[in-house]
Order: sequence, then C-alpha cells, then structure tokens
Amino acid sequence: TRKEIDSIDGQIVKLLDKRASKVKGIAAEKSKEHKGVFDPAREAEVLRKISGTSKIFPKQGVEAVFSEILSVSRSLQGNIKVAFLGPDASFTHMAAIKKFGQNAEFVPADSISEIFSMVEKDIANFGVAPIENSTEGTVNHTQDMFLESQLNIIGEIYTNIHHHLLSNVRLVEVKKIYSHPQAFAQCRKWLSKNMPAAELVHVSSTTKGAESATLYHSSAGIASELAAKKYNLKVVAENIEDLGNNTTRFLVIGKAQQKRTGRDKTSIVLSVKHEAGALFRALEAFKKYNVNMTKIESRPTKLKNWEYVFFVDVQGFVEDDNIRKALKDMEQHTGFISILGSYPEESTNGK
Repeated sequence: TRKEIDSIDGQIVKLLDKRASKVKGIAAEKSKEHKGVFDPAREAEVLRKISGTSKIFPKQGVEAVFSEILSVSRSLQGNIKVAFLGPDASFTHMAAIKKFGQNAEFVPADSISEIFSMVEKDIANFGVAPIENSTEGTVNHTQDMFLESQLNIIGEIYTNIHHHLLSNVRLVEVKKIYSHPQAFAQCRKWLSKNMPAAELVHVSSTTKGAESATLYHSSAGIASELAAKKYNLKVVAENIEDLGNNTTRFLVIGKAQQKRTGRDKTSIVLSVKHEAGALFRALEAFKKYNVNMTKIESRPTKLKNWEYVFFVDVQGFVEDDNIRKALKDMEQHTGFISILGSYPEESTNGK
C-alpha cells in the first residue's frame, strides 16, 4: 500500500542520514591523515559487495543508486573537481558523471593535453579521458600523454555509446549532418543506407554537432541523449551506431597511487632493444609467472624514426607476487619499463 511505501521511504532516509553521519566521522579522520576524498578501491569494494544482493530491484539500478550515494558521501567530505574532454554533454562528460556521480564539479577541457595539465597543476583533482573504442580502436593522443606525464591511471570506465540523430526538423528534411569524425565512423553503415545524400560535416565534438543542428537550417547532429536535452533537440533516429555493443573505455587519471582490491588491472609502458626476439623475450615473463595480458599496442616514441614503445595491460595488482616477479624479469630485456598505474578493473559490458 501507499502508506507502507511511505514508511519504507522514511526508513531509507533515516538510514541515509545515519550513513552520512558515519561518513563525516571518517572524513575527519581522513583530514588528519591527509588522505584524499576519492578512494576508488574502497568504492569498488562497496559496489561489488552490494551488486547482486537485491532479489527484486535490478542489479543495474542498485549500482546506479549506490553510485549516487557514494557521490553525495564524497561531497560531504569535500569538493571534487573532475576535468573531462568537453564540452558539456560529451560522451566523456557522461562517463565522468557515471564514475563520480552528480555531486562532483565537472570542468570541461578543450583537449586531452589540457585534461592532463589541469590535473598536474591541481586545477582539477582528477581527469577523465577516452582511451579506446570497441569499433574504432585506440585514442592515440591519450596514450601519448603518458610518455610526457607523471600522472597515474587510478581507474577505468566502460560506457556503452549510443548515437542518436538529433534535429528540429523531420528526417526527410535533413540535408547536413554535423558530428565528430569518430561518431561518423561508428555510424557509417546506417548513414550510407538511410542518409546517402546528406552532407557530413566534421566538427570538434558530438556536442558541437548537436549545437550546430540548432544553428543551421535543414541540419542534424549525431550526439548523445544528454546533448539532445541540453540543446532541446528531438531524437529523430535513435541508436544509429552500426554495432549494438559499441563501447568506449575511459581512463581516470590522478596523482595518488591506488590500493589493491583483489580484482585489479595494471598498465605499463616499455621499450625493447632493436634485436630479433627482444619483445618476445620481454613478454615471456608473463607466461613464466602466469600473468594474463589483456592488451598490447605499439606507439612511435616521436624521438627517433622507427623507434616504438609498447603499452601493455595485465590483470592483477603491481604488488602481487607474480606481477612483481614478472616485471623484475622484464627489466633485463627492456630499454625502460614504467608503471602507469594499478587500479580496480571494471566490467567491460559498459553498464
């Protein structure tokens, strides 16, 4: 009955107040010990403990509710500023909200370089930047920044990317479509089939594409649902991405080292000598110590032609015995090796 639901709602609020009181007590202890407000390892532990414990309330809903509870709890301890690849309503903005909740202060950056700079200069506490897409591959600029920066990877976010065609005119009236080149690439088949005569105009972001749809006659933008709300546009075609499991992985960057959670990922960058089998000998340590490598990619060093570094992700924490031994062995076969960060491993389903 409604009275019973009202009573339950009251109990929930009382429990939230009780939790908030405990959080303030912990905040005082953190302040004495000069500890940060955001603790990815602890938050990952909380979400894993409550995930799947509900018998009726959907798991995804439980995680969404607790993500906001954690966000409010952080705000009770102090203000958090998060730099993201802007402008507002971009997919990176959505990923940042997913990770930090609505109560953080989000600061848009014009470039990935600026995200790193804002965190390095303490203009923002953390940064969120895209690193790879399941359809279009790696965001090279983000990778390259780790060759210049001392910041650590402290978390990751997987987000399902749904592109919508936004406009204030009917689909048959659209003559120009504005969006970021990656969005066009991810919707290539749909556009070829449904909008073959439309002119595709590249802009700096999907959000800029949505804004352009409000400025030019007979135009549309490919962007997020959040962008549709921001610019008061109609969704004239939804989920137009070519692959239904289109997912982007984002990295959270900061200055602090993280704690082990038991379900972690470690990212490293290394170089090897110009010798036959050098990379094989370096990576052989992973097999020797039973370390699961989940990703490897090469990038030019930009210091000398045809010299490359390798970005590698493995499952586990940097202080785990097998990873520690593997990295020690690898030192004999590498020009250099650097730990970019150990952090909680997120689910890859983007939900």
